[in-house]
Amino acid sequence: MIGRLMSIVLAGFVAHTGALAQEMPASFVQSAYESVAPAVCVVKYASEITNPNTGRTSRRNTRALGLLVSKDGLVMAHGHMQVDDSEPFAIRVAVGEGDDEREYDARLLRKPEDVNVCFVQIETEEDISFPYVQFADRTLGLGDPLMLIGLLGDSLDFSRSVLVRRVGAIIEKPRTTYCIDERLLFGFVGSPVIDSRGDVVGVVGFDLSSTEGGELYVRSGHPLVYQTALYQEFIENPPSEDADKPEGDGAFLGVFTQPLTDDLAEYWGLAPDGGVVIGTIIAGSPAAAAGLQMGDVITRFDGVPVKAKQDREVLGFTKLVRDVGAGKTVPVTVLRDGEPVELSVTLAERPKSARDAGEFEDELFGMTVREITTDVRILLNLSEDVQGVIVRRVKSGSWASLAEIIPGTIILNFGGHPVTNLDDYKAAVEKLKTEKPDEIAVFCRVGARTGFFRIQPRWGNGTANQ
Repeated sequence: MIGRLMSIVLAGFVAHTGALAQEMPASFVQSAYESVAPAVCVVKYASEITNPNTGRTSRRNTRALGLLVSKDGLVMAHGHMQVDDSEPFAIRVAVGEGDDEREYDARLLRKPEDVNVCFVQIETEEDISFPYVQFADRTLGLGDPLMLIGLLGDSLDFSRSVLVRRVGAIIEKPRTTYCIDERLLFGFVGSPVIDSRGDVVGVVGFDLSSTEGGELYVRSGHPLVYQTALYQEFIENPPSEDADKPEGDGAFLGVFTQPLTDDLAEYWGLAPDGGVVIGTIIAGSPAAAAGLQMGDVITRFDGVPVKAKQDREVLGFTKLVRDVGAGKTVPVTVLRDGEPVELSVTLAERPKSARDAGEFEDELFGMTVREITTDVRILLNLSEDVQGVIVRRVKSGSWASLAEIIPGTIILNFGGHPVTNLDDYKAAVEKLKTEKPDEIAVFCRVGARTGFFRIQPRWGNGTANQ
């Protein structure tokens, strides 16, 4: 029986690979490789990684597959280069292979919001026209063959390699998502995706999970095809560096919601038509100003029916709100106590999130602090009267580390200097650098409790890390 089962499996495998070989024969693979491979490059960088539990940082050198997407050296790489607890620096891009390989310095650009890719820009004073790929905007079908060009591992000198796969699944909501039929080695994340016509129709990507900072679209854990339409605008108009990121991005309603499942609808005596149930309303938000209430079920927004019954379908509503545009007044239909109520709401600019928040790396005391944004206030249940900065990273062995300050600590007063924002914190550091006290009392909030940390600087040594 086992032998027969193995025969069936092997026969299926041979049929699978044989069909792919007919659709993408060796001559096609060779031709496509010669056309696209020169644009495949290696992004080398160092990362400072923060342990979210201890706040201790470590550094490591790593590599990622990159893809040149413009003749002036714009490179696209996988988005896991930059996540909440890992910051890339000392970036260099290796273009070419073997004796023709050359390395160039590069800088990281602002990461797009809705697709997990990063962009880096090669910096050189030479007048060079780099090889690059141009993307075709195509719809893929279930079972379509795909050719990928990736990198092998360290022991194989990061040589280019090819794979042929298929579109294994297509998920339509909240946006069209193409799933590759098999898992892939890390060296193929970010690789160009070539269709049976020989056109580059996307790149291989992995979505961020919610714990990694994924927000609107979260299909993590499986290789996907990021189709051209998701990132083409960033190639045509490269994003600025992170420091120039705008404060808002899209419209903001100010509610937390959940889907109106069939069970909830039955419990409340409502028709099982779906919708989003308002669970929380942010104080001072457009929703609060419009008179929306907890327990309201939104069934229509800006003329569009809202029929969410599952958690993932709520993402469609989130995108609908974001795409309407800040400043626009839209009609909203809700069910309140089972009866329809018509309201109008004027949407505001989406508040800056923790991902976009301003930061200050305090090299003297050895910690990085960040401004407190709306989403952090909601997460930590902080009222507006709590003003300060929140610690994001603490450098191992630093004065802050020796004082046992940890990430998530909210600094309210630093050495007798009130802190309400980043500028206050920077000013306090400069004053303490001049005053050089033997001990610095830091009044903080950790969770629901407040108290003091005591830093004992060794001014004669400059910093604890020298």
